[in-house]
Amino acid sequence: MPARKEMPSTLKRSPKKAQDTWAKTHDSAVEEYGEGERAHRTAFASLKHSFEKVGDHWEAKGSKGPSDSQAAKKGPSPAGETAEGVNANATKTHLMEVARKLDIRGRSTMDKGELVQAIKKANRSATRKARS
Repeated sequence: MPARKEMPSTLKRSPKKAQDTWAKTHDSAVEEYGEGERAHRTAFASLKHSFEKVGDHWEAKGSKGPSDSQAAKKGPSPAGETAEGVNANATKTHLMEVARKLDIRGRSTMDKGELVQAIKKANRSATRKARS
């Protein structure tokens, strides 16, 4: 499978189901659109419906569905701000639990939007650390 060679490191540290979801969608998108950014975006869009990024890997979500307003849009859409794999549509309670796992300081006083931003930042940091 070509997608297995191009799989991002965050997925290599994730469950097999997440890897399979990304790889199958990526390979299908390459057949449809050709190799490149569009195939990668399509694969990540599919992944984000069932998984969320927590630190340096992906974990299964409690329920399937779009992870943010950008992911909820139908059809191809222009690049826009995403939650970078954070399940921004989750409850504040769920986001607090993810923030606890990531040991985000000050989480108890944050609103939902602040939690999403803090988790995005922690995820980027954990991914950088895992890659070095």
